[in-house]
Amino acid sequence: MKIGFNVLLWTTNLVEEEFHLLEKLKKVGYDGVEIPVFGGDIEHFQKIGQALKNNGLESTSVTVIPDQSHNPISDNKADREGAVEHLKWAIDCSDAIGSKLLCGPFHQPLGEFSGEPPTTEEKQRGAEVHQQASDYAKKSNISLSIEPLNRFECYFINTVEDTCSYVDMVDRENFGFLFDTFHSNIEEKDPVGCIEVGGKRINHIHISENDRGTPGKGHVPWSETFAAIKKINYDNWLTIEAFGRALPDLAAATRVWRDFFPSKEEVYEEGYKFIKGNL
Repeated sequence: MKIGFNVLLWTTNLVEEEFHLLEKLKKVGYDGVEIPVFGGDIEHFQKIGQALKNNGLESTSVTVIPDQSHNPISDNKADREGAVEHLKWAIDCSDAIGSKLLCGPFHQPLGEFSGEPPTTEEKQRGAEVHQQASDYAKKSNISLSIEPLNRFECYFINTVEDTCSYVDMVDRENFGFLFDTFHSNIEEKDPVGCIEVGGKRINHIHISENDRGTPGKGHVPWSETFAAIKKINYDNWLTIEAFGRALPDLAAATRVWRDFFPSKEEVYEEGYKFIKGNL
């Protein structure tokens, strides 16, 4: 397995002035980083890709659905077409970085709710969008990893069981889902046993503490979680995702109102040691 770190701890848009962060993460021992693809042009992501190469790092990438006009599950055809174009753009940016996996909750705009469970029609509409995106990504040998979130952030997919059904509906070899220990800690009756339920459909994992802080400093059942990950013969990325208050928009979106760690250094230094010690 490879150990990665999501740079959302610092930024939603990695710029040249922040490339020194890559050197820091490499020195700690990380195999790669997760790059947010929230905005920008291909040329910018090519620069990031070169910086990654210069530091001997691999990468994954993460994106979201920005608004209703790019909503994969909308009943408006133009919105769904916008979703396809947005995902194609994110795939192209991922390719420019050198990422072979694009993950995230790219199934609905965050924080928007219908007041009802997702309908069969919404699932069908979303699946058609994600089939098109998967087929486009396959040309660049990129896999997609859709992320179920907790019920306070989205309503489309919340549990591993629901997500497995949706992955099966999309039915593409390069389409799986992201298992996030933070969200499963909220939504699953058995946050460890559900890993075996996900099985081969899990193609990416976020290591995230119950409070979004430093992995190993909270109450996620880590020894059992790592044992379950090994049991399904998972052999891809274990990427740390932690959030602080440095970015107001991201803090608001992730409901982060207080500090969960004394320093960012603790998160990426102790977090790496923690994962390494459990492999």
